[in-house]
Parts: sequence; structure tokens; C-alpha cells
Amino acid sequence: MSDTNLKPRIKPRLKAERPKLYRVVLLNDDFTPREFVVTVLKGEFRLDSAQAEIVMLTAHQKGACVVSVYPKDVAETKADRAVAAAQKRGFPLQFTVEPEE
Repeated sequence: MSDTNLKPRIKPRLKAERPKLYRVVLLNDDFTPREFVVTVLKGEFRLDSAQAEIVMLTAHQKGACVVSVYPKDVAETKADRAVAAAQKRGFPLQFTVEPEE
């Protein structure tokens, strides 16, 4: 008999972990015009008009509303850009980024 090993080598499969996701949350304030909030939601977060209105009204009524969920770096970038756009116009609009549970 031959000394050749005919068993196939089984390589352990490494399963890639999905990146943790983070929520971008719109906070209500009494100074930023609703139209501007909708414009930011449509421009930065790519919401359509109906979605942007719903998010804006929910934040207005409940104090905060989740806009969307992204990997951490994307969530922070989008929130920072939205806040910068508001500050440029003199509005106190705020977004926060928090880990999804």
C-alpha cells in the first residue's frame, strides 16, 4: 500500500463579522425651520419628500427621531455634514450618532 494521504484538507472558514451599525438621530429644536430640516434630510440622507416630512414631524412631536442606520464612519460623517450645513445658515439643528442595540 502507498503512504499517500488521500483525505482532503479541510481549511477552517473564517466568517467575516459585519460592522456594528449606528443610528443617526435628529433632535428637535424650536428654532430651525421645518422646511430647512426637510431639505437637509433629503440632501444628506437621501430621503424622499414624504419620508423627510415624517421624520421631521416625528422629531418635532417626540423630541427625536431615528433618521437612518449606517456603519459608524458613515453615520458620523453624515451627521457632521448635516450639522455643518445648519450652522452655516445659523440654525441650531443637531444630530447624534448612537450604537444600534
